[in-house]
Amino acid sequence: MKDKKGFLQGALCGALAILLVAGLISCGMGTYGIRLGGQKHSGEIDNKISGLRELIDARYLGEVDDSELEEGLYKGLISGLEDPYSVYYDEEETKKLVEATEGEYDGIGAVLTQNMDTGIVTLVQIYEDSPAMEAGLKDEDILYKVGDMEVTGKDLTEVVSHIKGEKGTEVSLTVLRGENNEEVTVTAVRNTIQAQTIEYEMRDDKIGYIEVSEFDLVTYAQYEDALTDLEGEGMKGLIVDLRNNPGGNLKTVCDMLDLMLPEGLIVYTEDKEGNREEMESDEERQFHLPMVVLMNGNSASASEIYAGAIQDYGIGKIVGTQSYGKGVVQQIFDLKDGTCVKLTIAEYFTPKGRNINGTGITPDVEVEYEKNEEDPEADNQLDKAVEVLKEQL
Repeated sequence: MKDKKGFLQGALCGALAILLVAGLISCGMGTYGIRLGGQKHSGEIDNKISGLRELIDARYLGEVDDSELEEGLYKGLISGLEDPYSVYYDEEETKKLVEATEGEYDGIGAVLTQNMDTGIVTLVQIYEDSPAMEAGLKDEDILYKVGDMEVTGKDLTEVVSHIKGEKGTEVSLTVLRGENNEEVTVTAVRNTIQAQTIEYEMRDDKIGYIEVSEFDLVTYAQYEDALTDLEGEGMKGLIVDLRNNPGGNLKTVCDMLDLMLPEGLIVYTEDKEGNREEMESDEERQFHLPMVVLMNGNSASASEIYAGAIQDYGIGKIVGTQSYGKGVVQQIFDLKDGTCVKLTIAEYFTPKGRNINGTGITPDVEVEYEKNEEDPEADNQLDKAVEVLKEQL
């Protein structure tokens, strides 16, 4: 990497890709077989592939791994869609995908994002008491190397596959830190990680605060517990912080919103044929206290479903900056051989019919984050959220 300063600047703008929970994942894993064809007859495709293989065998200088060539065919087919959210996963990647969505895995306890334009990988959350924290990694560190491998521009799934590993083994990571891009190398000892997707506390004036880092299968139970605990402590208003939350499981966010909304539509999706599927809340439980949702440009997908529904029903204010604008849904299809493919299958719409793909959710109260060099713990966006909430008390 030649220009580390440019590297850091690139991390702050452009499109965002998130490992494994990169976008909204619909529930369930369908099964599907692969058929190559289309406008060209499948025989033509087979002949061309055979011809390329003969050419490789005859002229290619290096060693050839047949399994790698085969996997490359499948990956190339999906990459030909030119959709950053549609991905083919080999056997190892499929295992890690399942681990990530279930919320438990062997790794270091860090959430990564990747800038789609620059390929830059950033650490956006370090779990409490995790191997990553013990090694000295910090939020907003730019990941430069895993071992000797430079990671910029590499597929994020591949990057994480090098970070994860057997419990008790070590992994070396080099990051760039701060405005001067200080190069820091640490060694983390992998351990079994339970995804800490929810953190919460009661703040001054009985204001409840819940931070949601992603929407995994474990998130609903953690969220319900946090909400119940805060209500039991006499909470008078609630702030839900979705900043830097890349999204996750569709059912999870709908179940969470079912705890908040009156009876009615939560979100609906439409596929390429115009088929509409609706997710609805019941009247069993809803939230009646003043509420604020915090968002920023890295709040995507399921985060935007949450904020969009809260905004459409008028039960809370959105504070922060424009969200990412990912209004499409992916589904994971089991290919019946240990591999799978994730495909974009539908668009989603808020209760009032808004499609936010490419535009995002506009906050009711816009406030840019301002870093305080003298007080790293200061958070002007959170301060504004508290101010807006108090106006409703």
